[in-house]
Amino acid sequence: MVEMIDRAAPDVLWVGLGTPKQERWTHEYKSRLRVPVLVGVGAAFDMLSGRRRQAPRLIREHGLEWFFRLVQEPAAYGGGTWSMVHGSSFTCYSRVCG
Repeated sequence: MVEMIDRAAPDVLWVGLGTPKQERWTHEYKSRLRVPVLVGVGAAFDMLSGRRRQAPRLIREHGLEWFFRLVQEPAAYGGGTWSMVHGSSFTCYSRVCG
């Protein structure tokens, strides 16, 4: 695949493998590719094609699309059991390994 991409000589490579697979792929191959810009687009292709639902506007406007994705597809974010962790000024979700 690296050879095929290099032959095409793109200026930008859109990597749509989903999180975290696209980040791992990009990290592994970035030094072997002669592409100036690599962009991880997550599920954008799936949303544009209608295969996945985009988060409701209110959720997107408040920067919580990541949470919508976590609830919809927990296995894509490591699976396992998730627990709520309370901080002094925020609430976040973290994976409990075990």
